[in-house]
Amino acid sequence: MTDRLRIALAQVNPTVGDVEGNAELVRRNRAAAAGQGADLVVFPELVISGYPPEDLVLKPSLQQRCRAAVEKLAAETADGGPGLIVGTPWVEQGKVYNAAVLLDGGAVVGARLKHDLPNYGVFDEKRVFVPGPMPGPIVFRGMRLGVPICEDIWTPDVVECLQETGAEILLVPNGSPYELDKPDERSNLAVARVVETGLPLAYVNQVGGQDELVFDGASFVLNADRSLAVQLPAYESALTVTDWTRTGDGWRCAPAERVAPPARNEGIYRAMMLGLGDYVRKNRFPGVVLGLSGGIDSALTAAVAADALGPDKVWAIMLPYRYTSPESLEDAKAVADLLGIRYDVVAIGDPVEAVNRGLAPIFDGKKPDITEENIQSRMRGLTLMAVSNKFGHMVLTTGNKSENSVGYATLYGDMCGGFNALKDLYKTTVFELSRWRNQHHPPGALGPAGRVMPERVIDKPPSAELRPDQRDEDSLLPYGELDAILECLVERELPVDEIVAKGFKREDVKKIERLLYLAEYKRRQAAPGVKITRKQFGRDRRYPIVNAFRD
Repeated sequence: MTDRLRIALAQVNPTVGDVEGNAELVRRNRAAAAGQGADLVVFPELVISGYPPEDLVLKPSLQQRCRAAVEKLAAETADGGPGLIVGTPWVEQGKVYNAAVLLDGGAVVGARLKHDLPNYGVFDEKRVFVPGPMPGPIVFRGMRLGVPICEDIWTPDVVECLQETGAEILLVPNGSPYELDKPDERSNLAVARVVETGLPLAYVNQVGGQDELVFDGASFVLNADRSLAVQLPAYESALTVTDWTRTGDGWRCAPAERVAPPARNEGIYRAMMLGLGDYVRKNRFPGVVLGLSGGIDSALTAAVAADALGPDKVWAIMLPYRYTSPESLEDAKAVADLLGIRYDVVAIGDPVEAVNRGLAPIFDGKKPDITEENIQSRMRGLTLMAVSNKFGHMVLTTGNKSENSVGYATLYGDMCGGFNALKDLYKTTVFELSRWRNQHHPPGALGPAGRVMPERVIDKPPSAELRPDQRDEDSLLPYGELDAILECLVERELPVDEIVAKGFKREDVKKIERLLYLAEYKRRQAAPGVKITRKQFGRDRRYPIVNAFRD
């Protein structure tokens, strides 16, 4: 009977669809773990295909390629080195499962199939996978391992079944995406499963960005007494070998690396860095280009991009028109200088006037209004897309969640772009993060330390500068009030009466509710962006465009 075991936790960053590359990632980590004397290496959920594969996993060619990669890795374990637990799509009798497969001694020893398939929020697993049966433990070198997969530990049933059928340790492969307060929620759930079963638990989470999702890693080990034995870092790849010993009370993990999780603002900022950085790198863009207006949204976007990619891969363009203030020109240049990014000025006056002249016969007799304002915004979008087409840089759009909620954005104008790091940030959070970044240099940031924007960018009243003396809050409520109402409507789905009872004016709540529903058609065409909150527009909150309901 085995009394000691060295288990390596491989917190890795796979790429969806890159089966060969992901298998090589497994191979490299196995070699590193073997060098540290590991007996077993545990990888995250669906590491072979990447997670979430969405409808890609329904392609028979992908299924076959994943199977071949797993069988090749299994054959390599004949070298007497560590065994592997890898996540992969697994086909049995024509059905596709989300599986964790044990490879050892040159063979596929067995597979455990995910039983609880999440089908809420960002998850659509019932669309593409078949639920597996209640699992029993799987034997590895004399030890009975329970291998519940991600959602399998969010309710008691699966781990209870594993405990009752003789599991000695719970090894949990995960693809758990980041959102505010999610790390605490994971920890609390894991503690509950440990208390219920009396078994130690190792939680191995994926790290990296995938479209709008960010996987923050932060893998950990809890002993049966609920003590934290291991805590891996968030937002970075890591390989940690843990030492386990059989005692009279069961298996126990020796204390090892314990990295404190980041605080709220650091966590949000690093999620944006990782999400944007992986989106650009995995899609093989040479860099990004954005309109730098001298305002806070574009300044924060530029800072995140420089930190995620390096200043040499960020190109800022100021696109002034007659309403652009001298202060905005100064502030945009100052932001670019502080970040060390390329900065150019392309005036849009002549092309805007050309469009206005071309439309003059059709608009004859009509007073100028928001139409002319939108022409300015759309000319900026056209200019940035022309630069993108010519040089290959992806356009970053810079709108925040407050403005996108109520439609305070121009379709095909300032909404033009391939990715939006600020998509799920309310304006009040934009202010918080800008102040935070001016005072902190995030771990792993490639941009400069110190201030990244002048204080005036943070302090001045936000303005789209599409007409004289324009201020955002002239059209909207003060951002603190607007964001509080939106949080009630979007994240919490509260009825209007309950929001009014919190002290808000009914006419303000009804106005914001109306704008929220009317802007759905714009949001449906918006660029993807990093998920931060519980209800991100797009993957989480899916409302109909044609919608006559009002509360």
